[in-house]
Amino acid sequence: MDCNLSFQRTALLVIVICGCVIQHGGFVRGFYLPGIKPHAFKKDELIPLKVNALTSVHTQVPRDYYRLPYCKPAEGVNMASENLGEFLTGNKIENSPYKIYMLNEQFCQILCQVSLDNPLLVRRTKMFIKMDYHNNWIIDNLPSARILDGKHAERRHYAGGFPIGMTVKKTDADTPKTKREQKKEEKTKFTATKQFFENEDVYIYNHVHIHIDYHQNAGEDGYRVVGFAVEPLSVKHRFANDWKWDGEDADGFKKPLNTCKPQEHLSRADITEAQLVQVGETILYTYDVTFQESDVEWSTRWDVYLTEDHIIPAKVHWWSINNSILVVILLSGMVGGILIRNLRKDIAGYNAVPLTDEEKEEEIEEKGWKLVHADVFRPPNFAPMLFCVLNATGLQLAVTTLVAIGLSAVGFLSPARRGSLLTAGLVFYMLCGLFAGYLSSRLYKCFRGRQWQLCTLLTAIFFPGICFVLFVCFNIILSFFRSSGAVPLLDVLILAAMWCCVSIPLVFLGAYFGYKRAAYEFPCKTATIARAIPPAAIWFMRPSVGMLLAGLVPFSAAFVELFFIMTSLWMDQYYYVFGFTLVVFIIVLITASEITLLLVYYQLCAENHRWWWFSFISAGSTGIYLFLYSLYWFNQLHASKMVITYMLYFGYMFLLSLGLMFITGTVGFLSTFWFMRKIFSTIKVD
Repeated sequence: MDCNLSFQRTALLVIVICGCVIQHGGFVRGFYLPGIKPHAFKKDELIPLKVNALTSVHTQVPRDYYRLPYCKPAEGVNMASENLGEFLTGNKIENSPYKIYMLNEQFCQILCQVSLDNPLLVRRTKMFIKMDYHNNWIIDNLPSARILDGKHAERRHYAGGFPIGMTVKKTDADTPKTKREQKKEEKTKFTATKQFFENEDVYIYNHVHIHIDYHQNAGEDGYRVVGFAVEPLSVKHRFANDWKWDGEDADGFKKPLNTCKPQEHLSRADITEAQLVQVGETILYTYDVTFQESDVEWSTRWDVYLTEDHIIPAKVHWWSINNSILVVILLSGMVGGILIRNLRKDIAGYNAVPLTDEEKEEEIEEKGWKLVHADVFRPPNFAPMLFCVLNATGLQLAVTTLVAIGLSAVGFLSPARRGSLLTAGLVFYMLCGLFAGYLSSRLYKCFRGRQWQLCTLLTAIFFPGICFVLFVCFNIILSFFRSSGAVPLLDVLILAAMWCCVSIPLVFLGAYFGYKRAAYEFPCKTATIARAIPPAAIWFMRPSVGMLLAGLVPFSAAFVELFFIMTSLWMDQYYYVFGFTLVVFIIVLITASEITLLLVYYQLCAENHRWWWFSFISAGSTGIYLFLYSLYWFNQLHASKMVITYMLYFGYMFLLSLGLMFITGTVGFLSTFWFMRKIFSTIKVD
């Protein structure tokens, strides 16, 4: 069992015990937390089956389920999405016509018949199947797993739903291909051209075997759904005696079929002909429903989704943690061995009284970082207002990320509540505007800035403005593609209202408290004329080299875990080991802080007093390496040639990399700021 899940259950147990209320001399038996309240179905009670948007890892453009020739509910299609996070993440949950009743097994149940008379609809269906779109069904808040082998129902794949169809080459289907032919086929795999439709047959999965696992607690009158899997099949159905159905006559639902039996579910061995997708075909949709009792309890039903060992083995996460801890230990050793030892020696030498002027001059020449005491606290020579804005943004993002990952690690933000992590992140980000306004105002005040209103306004709109503009542009493009990932106008207005009416006022409120406080006091006075900076004696002591290479160390601490995060983010995999994520994130921040302190110390020894931007960019270059890594990782998607796929991937990865740059840059600066005030306050300055 994953240790993160054990940690989550322990935290939930503590919450439940603390939330119990003494009533009538005893404890209340039940408990409720958002998204985890169980529902016990009575025998023959309807179990709603909901459908989510169609998704493909090769396009990153979700599509509405009912854009394909699927059966629609008789009562009409109704939205079931509940929160803002679901809309922002492209989840479009709707009802379906499937009628499933608890413990009522059904076989060869006819759903509806659809005629493929529209060439555009046929072409769209072929296109979606070619681009490997998947169905995403939901029963009792459980996403559908895919049964890989009907003979062994326990063999399931729990992430990404199940495909809507398959393609088969018309000729040479079984002929082995050379590596050159395979590479050429892979290169043109997702190009929907006329030649493609001529060379391949496209089949749709029109029969599904729905397998439901249930569990009954002792003494409870009802059954809980603890497992949900689907086995998709493609079969060209035919009625007995070659009876033809117009799709509307009610008698068609009662007519027997030659292609499946009413007393057992359809297996792959029984299929003689698959359902082709082409103009003039009629598709008859059918389904089977079977139930199986399970020992799995309702509280642990998500474990199989979150601990699918053949996707993400737990030992790999532990190896990632060990790698990160090893990096921080080695770096801490360097900081302790070089920084602390040298600083103690330097400070002791500076504070000692030289016997002669010649000895004093030699001491100063040997220990060069004291020479810059009159310039080290000089405000940044380039864009001090922008410096304040970026650091305030980084602090806001850092606190938001820590709180969101921490709550996810203890189970408050569960995947059972789709969109909850994004919704919580937006709320925390708005509330953390107080910290951003406070830091930007205090920094800008110590720089003796005059335009405090402009500084506060930029703090409130700079990074959110970039995100909002990019989001609106992508949303407009997705609307033209008629993607379900396009957020409705009302929700866009809600986001804008949250930003303008909550986030911006909180930033100004934080700035108000910051300006009321006294400016930061520096232990050294600043000279009127800046000291000249000597050229670096060695190439790797140049500030540009240090700023570029510093981010490689924090990035290496998170490199292994980052692969799984990227896989979860872009390939529809479940990721819920937030305990590991929290540890890795803290290690990244510690590593960024330590490497920045080390580099700044050597720059001071080289008499370079321009440390403000150097400390921020050195630690912030971690975000640059994240973006470079995303360029390499993009090959994992085997992306289609749709321009929107590249725009979505690189656009959002740019925002993530920019956010990480601000977070690590702020941590690097704040630790350096503390370090500078500390060391210069311990020496005697004439």
